[in-house]
Parts: sequence; C-alpha cells; structure tokens
Amino acid sequence: MRKGVYIGLSSVFLLSMLAVFASNVMADDASNIDKGDHAWMLVSTAFVLIMTPGLALFYGGMVRAKNMVNTLWLSFICMGIVSVTWVLWGYSLSFAPGCWFIGGLQWCGLGAGLVGQAPSDLYASTIPHLTFMMFQGMFAIITPALMTGAFAERMKFNAWLLLMLLWCAIVYPPLAHWVWSSEGWLLAIDSLDFAGGTVVHICSGASALAVILFLGKRKGYPKQVKPPHNLPFVMLGTGLLWFGWFGFNAGSAVAADGLAANAFVVTNTAAAAAATTWSLIEWAFHKKPSILGACSGAVAGLVAITPAAGFVGPMAAIGIGVPAAILCYLAVAKMKKALGYDDALDVIGVHAVGGTWGAFATGLFADSLVNPAAPNGLFHGNPSLLGKQIIGIFAAWAWAFCITGLLTWFVKSVVGLRPTEAEEDTGMDLTQHKEVSYHYYEAQS
Repeated sequence: MRKGVYIGLSSVFLLSMLAVFASNVMADDASNIDKGDHAWMLVSTAFVLIMTPGLALFYGGMVRAKNMVNTLWLSFICMGIVSVTWVLWGYSLSFAPGCWFIGGLQWCGLGAGLVGQAPSDLYASTIPHLTFMMFQGMFAIITPALMTGAFAERMKFNAWLLLMLLWCAIVYPPLAHWVWSSEGWLLAIDSLDFAGGTVVHICSGASALAVILFLGKRKGYPKQVKPPHNLPFVMLGTGLLWFGWFGFNAGSAVAADGLAANAFVVTNTAAAAAATTWSLIEWAFHKKPSILGACSGAVAGLVAITPAAGFVGPMAAIGIGVPAAILCYLAVAKMKKALGYDDALDVIGVHAVGGTWGAFATGLFADSLVNPAAPNGLFHGNPSLLGKQIIGIFAAWAWAFCITGLLTWFVKSVVGLRPTEAEEDTGMDLTQHKEVSYHYYEAQS
C-alpha cells in the first residue's frame, strides 16, 4: 500500500513538471465574450461543485455513524482526483474533435493553450473556453461520486481510488462525447439530454449496479441493516443538492437567457412535485410521511427533470416529477427486494430509474416552443423522438454497465474490493482512515 502511495505521488510530481514546460492557457481576443453569460456560467460552475459536498452529507447521514467518514471520503476525493484528470485528459477525450466514438488528444493538458480565455467555436461562443471546460468538469466530478451510495459501508478505499481513475478515463468520456460533443453519434441522431440524464444519472446508476454485483451484499443484509444515523445531515445534503441543481440544469443553457430561466423553473417544479408525491405515498401506505422520503422524492424529481430541463415547460415538469416519485419509490421499496441486490443508499432506484424515466419522458414532452433548436416529442406530434430517446437509454445502460463490470473485475483481481469481516464490524472509518465522525466526552466532575 505504501509503495502504491509513493508511485502515485511520483506520478503527480512528474505530471506537474511536464505542465511547467507546457504553454499556459493564453490570453486571446475577448471581444466576443458576453459578461452576463460569463458571470452566470462561473456562478453555475460553483453551484454544481457544491453538489458533491452536499451529496457527501446526503449519503453520510444515511449510513451508520461508524462509516460516515468513509462515506464522505468516497465522494469528496472525486473533487480532488477528477479535477486533475479532467484537465490532463478527461476534457480532451470527452469534447475535443476526434470521431463519433471518442474525442482526440489535442486538448490534453488544455492543449498548450488551445483551451484558453477565448470562446470556443464548437461549444461556447460567448464565454471563455476555460469556463465551459470547468463547468463540464463539475459533471465529471459528481458522476462517479453518485455511484458510491450503492456500495457504501463495504468497499476498500484503495479499490475505489483505482476504480475511479479507470472509470473516469474509460467509461465517462465516451458517453459524454456521444451525447454532448459536436461529433457524438447520439447528438447526431437528435437523442436529447440537456443536462445529464444519460451521461450522469443512467451512467452512474448502471455503473453502480455492476459494482455491487461483484462486491456482494453488506454483512447481515437485509436483517441487520440500521436506519440512517443523522437525518439532519440528509436534509442538509438534499438542500445543497437542490440548490446546486439550478446550476446543473439552468447552467446547461450556457447563457444567461430565457432558456436558462425555463430550466431554472422546471427544475424547482419537478423537485417539488416529486417530493410532495413521495410524501403522500408514504402517508397513504405507511400512515406517516418521513423526511427521508421527502428528500428521496426531491432528488428523484431533480434527476428526472435533468435531461428534459431545456426542452419542456413547467406543466410538463409536474408531469415528469410526479411519475418520477412513483417509479423511484417502487424501485426502492419493491424492485430492490424482488431482485435481491444490495443498493445501500438507492442509487439504482433513484438515479438509474429516475434518469431512465427522465430520458424517456423527454421523448414524450419535448416542445419546440420551449427550445426551437430541439424537435418536438410524442405529445407534440413527433413519435420519432421517443425512439431516439430509447436508443440513447439503451446505449448508456449497456456501455456503463458492461465496461464498469470489466473494470470492477480487474480491480478485484488486483487489489480486492472488500475489507475483512472484522474490519466491516469495526467500521470503515477506523479501518480505512483511522478517523471517526464523532468524539464523545464524559462530563468532568
């Protein structure tokens, strides 16, 4: 383990030295930069970044206290590692000109100034290319972090680091390229994903399913699973996610315009509709609504509206948010038990199912009156869009699940996936990090 740390630090040092000799991102003609658009995109980027600490609190509050530090770490470490790899190669593989499948290498290390202060002719004509790159990097950070809730409380930290590095180089860039790159094949067939229903949510959910099938169930599951240890943290995390999601969706307009305003409104509307619906379902079937259910519903609504946010209006957002709560509730309460997998914090039930429904619903509700650049959906006279959405859904599921499964098998063979039973009993915080979440002191007499 110590040898691996030395190798990792040496690699970072060598990459840093190479960066010294590379050209910096150069100042260029800024006459085309719209200051309003740029200010909004900088704010949106910060909004999306705060979602990852919010996610860490959301997940951390739902696990047992002895595993909270580890759960926080699984998400938080993505902010460090993915931020670096995105600049080194992730952005280039995702967005640089290449082919229909993957981007080229010319923007690695930001292309010796090719990704700089001037706008991009391909993606962002009114803001610096650097800003667009950074905004997209926030999506690359949170996507692997979303996966971690499925295997919380039972995966070795070094196994996650290795898997995350491989996953962020092999799984995420091609899918992002297919959907959002100017050369992507899903974009070419008009399979719509405004802000990440397939790239982020289906991708993370399908990948999480592949990991837990290799990892196995938590010890004692399902009989000995404990309830969330800190519901206030769950609610705080949900609030940060909801807040950050405005940047996630409205920022994907890449401009401070009416489309961003529409995305802002439908994001809030769908989340509110889903949170209310989940609470009513619990009230009807369990006699009491719960804050955990309301938070889960809000996230389900946010997930579902993500691919549609730039293509539907507020009434359609309710039509997407209400079914999202119903479908995700059934996935969490019924499907997980029926299929027998151990999705610790319901990543599959909320993100995979919610993202799938959202991508499908985009094919139903898309309205060219909201976004003239996009085609109508089934409910507005264009059934072909629904077929294209289904193609995108199947492509995202197949790619993420199959490739993540291969990577997980490789990681298992190299470093193993799980700690010992004794280490799981002690808790992941102490055995993986030698830290604890809470220190209790007896009152001094």
